[in-house]
Amino acid sequence: MNQLSKNLLVLGLLGSMSLPALASSPHVDSAEDWTTGKLHSALKNMPQGDAARGEERHNALFCASCHGVRGEAPTLNWPTLTGQRAEYTYKMLLDYKSGLRNEDARSEVMTLSAQLLSKQDMADLAAFYAAQPLPEASRQSTDAALTLIEHGDPTRLITPCASCHGLDGQGGKNESPAIAGQTRRYFERTMKLYHGEQRNNDNDYAMRAFVMPLTDEEIAQLAEYFAPAGEQ
Repeated sequence: MNQLSKNLLVLGLLGSMSLPALASSPHVDSAEDWTTGKLHSALKNMPQGDAARGEERHNALFCASCHGVRGEAPTLNWPTLTGQRAEYTYKMLLDYKSGLRNEDARSEVMTLSAQLLSKQDMADLAAFYAAQPLPEASRQSTDAALTLIEHGDPTRLITPCASCHGLDGQGGKNESPAIAGQTRRYFERTMKLYHGEQRNNDNDYAMRAFVMPLTDEEIAQLAEYFAPAGEQ
């Protein structure tokens, strides 16, 4: 059996498993928290990605079944990957493969899928998604949400969203992701997972520290601002 056939077999098995079944799958135990030095070294040594090869991997591994034909989320349950910064996607795939990102049953699908990927595969997939147009954010917001995005809240030690993710949600340097056009449901779920520390693969506790002081209403308002224009 060649490698592609093995990949298809494993992904077919994954597709036949329910989320509760995946939740009982064994976790990967090799995960280690990032240090700033280790992360910068990993990104510096990221292979040069090839978008065409990434599209081949995307198709061969059935990524479209959750993430859409070109990385656009077909439902509200999964993240949009179109226009995502390559460094962030590469880091996420490393985290899934090591087991560092393993916050819920949905992540088990990626933890298992990432075992099939080499670092070159990861870089190629990252290049493919980065080559797609970044969705436009709705920018529907309250004054309170806009203040958090542009200025943060010094009284609660909340840094501005824009300081890492850009005023338009286009992403920043290194592993800081683009968040423009992310579905509301996925955005809110991610923030609440950080808040509850179920998700803990953020370097230097950055997102957890940001989210902890936020109210549910503030999270919902931020999700509304960065959601895709026209999302129902």
